[in-house]
Amino acid sequence: MKLAWIDLRTVPSDQRAAVVDAAVHARVDAIVDSDMAVLETLPNTVKRVLVDGDASGSAIDLRPVADAAELAALPPEAAALVDVVDDRTLRLACDAAIAMPHTVVQFADPTKIPLEIVIAAADRSAGNLVCRAEDIEEARVIVDVLEKGSEGVLLAPRSAGDVFELVRMLRATTPDLTLAKLSVDRITHLGLGDRVCIDTCSHFDEDEGMLVGSYAHGFVLCCSETHPLPYMPTRPFRINAGALHSYVLGQDNRTNYLSELKSGDAVLAVGADGRTRRIVVGRIKLESRPLLGIDATSEDGVKVNLIVQDDWHVRVLGPGGAVLNVTELKPGDALLGYVATDKRHVGWPVGEFCVEK
Repeated sequence: MKLAWIDLRTVPSDQRAAVVDAAVHARVDAIVDSDMAVLETLPNTVKRVLVDGDASGSAIDLRPVADAAELAALPPEAAALVDVVDDRTLRLACDAAIAMPHTVVQFADPTKIPLEIVIAAADRSAGNLVCRAEDIEEARVIVDVLEKGSEGVLLAPRSAGDVFELVRMLRATTPDLTLAKLSVDRITHLGLGDRVCIDTCSHFDEDEGMLVGSYAHGFVLCCSETHPLPYMPTRPFRINAGALHSYVLGQDNRTNYLSELKSGDAVLAVGADGRTRRIVVGRIKLESRPLLGIDATSEDGVKVNLIVQDDWHVRVLGPGGAVLNVTELKPGDALLGYVATDKRHVGWPVGEFCVEK
């Protein structure tokens, strides 16, 4: 869980009260100001961080440091604020991140290479590295630097909406799923139709894929093209996902039609053990191919359907991450999938009567 620090120092006066209310309501981790009188009005649910002032015992003392001597002079419970403008101050930021319980860094240049260096230097440190962001979009980049990101983000919001958006972004997770064992009932050759390949901006692990299905209540774990094939190179970024009408399960229990995905969209990679992670679509390839229908049933009796390209090189995953060629499937074979109880409207779960068959 990333730390959300809100900086009040440059918030317009007509927005300050709303920003403080939003920060307290959203349960940000810390509020930063240069006025101790303002910080003393905050509830105990939020850390108080005083910049370059006379902090009381209830506030973290955040002090700007410009050189090694100033860093060495900081009390052990204080926090360091480092402006990184050159190689010397970059090394100072690394030393602070290693030594201090909290280090706030802000960078003069837009490149994230200096942040990568500080994150790497402080990787085994017990302290928290907090990086200042100009806006929400930069905050999104910061938390993904070196995959790990800084432990927290410092943002001076323009409005209360920025506070809520920052907290939503930092605390977004992709929870593990409980996958179901499916038993194949029938395999049907369907003839020509349109199928979709999802090319992503990430490499899949050998036991990873995406959950795809014709019905919102049931999905099959489609395998990536990570495993070698005899007549073509591997495409470890690709899922040959299925017919264009199919649902793919994404973040926040939402589905998308394969036909509506596009470059830049977020999708969900799912492992055979149920782990998930967010990845980004690089491109969608929709082409006409012969299609194969897979009908299966879960151990609880839920009917699941998946329509894929009718070719040996298209694969799905079975229990334990077993790789199964779809054209070799037969009744009784075991697949991995996911069973949901939700009905759907434009991809969102909704409590209404709906029959899919």
